Amino acid sequence: MNNSSETYMHRCLQLAKIGKGKVAPNPMVGAVLVYEDRIIGEGYHQEYGKAHAEVNCINDVREEDKQFIPQSTLYVSLEPCAHYGKTPPCANLIIECKIPYVVIGCTDLFAEVNGKGIKMLKEAGIEVSVGILEKECLDLNKRFFTFHQHKRPYIVLKWAQTINNLVAGNGEERLMITNEMTNRLVHCWRSEEAAILVGSNTVIKDNPKLNNRLWSGKQPVRLVLDRELKINGNYHVLDGSQPTVVFNNSRSHQQDSLQYIQLNNEESVLKQILNYCYKNNIQSILVEGGTKLLQLFIDHDCWDEARVITNTELFVAGGLQSPQLSKATITHTEKISSDLIHYFRPLR
Repeated sequence: MNNSSETYMHRCLQLAKIGKGKVAPNPMVGAVLVYEDRIIGEGYHQEYGKAHAEVNCINDVREEDKQFIPQSTLYVSLEPCAHYGKTPPCANLIIECKIPYVVIGCTDLFAEVNGKGIKMLKEAGIEVSVGILEKECLDLNKRFFTFHQHKRPYIVLKWAQTINNLVAGNGEERLMITNEMTNRLVHCWRSEEAAILVGSNTVIKDNPKLNNRLWSGKQPVRLVLDRELKINGNYHVLDGSQPTVVFNNSRSHQQDSLQYIQLNNEESVLKQILNYCYKNNIQSILVEGGTKLLQLFIDHDCWDEARVITNTELFVAGGLQSPQLSKATITHTEKISSDLIHYFRPLR
């Protein structure tokens, strides 16, 4: 494959990202149809349950260009599906349109696909190339792939700390650490994940709403670990404004958007939360605190990203220490006024 193949695959990735936050639990996918170095159609998966990228791409071809479809190359960031789900198999459509060449970014590791789409295309006489910008294509859908490969949601840890590594002060009042612009970024992060997880102490101390009101997009499911049911209806997390699950030691029941899940004392709390998420198709979690809960994920080496915000101008004399991240490497940093954000990945 030449440089133009990578250029078209980059375009597929650009298109796919437009569907971020709208297509889950499906993967983000972009597709481009090219005839003699000219894009005649492009599309992406826009919304869960609706047409896939390949369908939108082919439908995008203008009437005068439809004659060129059987002589074109289709570039797609993810292997075309080969099964009936919410929509018919995209591999069938490609075969029906007599597209002779298909260039695929990466194989779909979902068991219902995983090579079946590629096999269908090849058996139909279509020339298939796989692995163009494979790393980038896999990274785009890291949540989807982690969920199906490891049978658990993709875990993002997040906390904010002072310059001397404290996440809270000694007083009863909430310690405001991040600035206004960083707060908006955090709400963007919330919009990208299926759920947010906190412990009861964080709810009692900060009374967070755990929504993404400062950013557009679907509201995440609120997950709260409240073993002793300390939280009452005066807290925002129990206001019924969005789906909320409370993991506790004493009861299980559901009323409207609020669900209580009783924990089994004989089994790991972490495992039970992750199993619940897997069974309920919650593909990613943003763990926002507190320190004890975050440290639980770190100590069990059960995380995929960590985002640590440090206010470089805020020093507090005493308070609660931040989690201790181990076996991690910094991937990049970002500065927003006085806030410095370090992004980590685990060393595995």
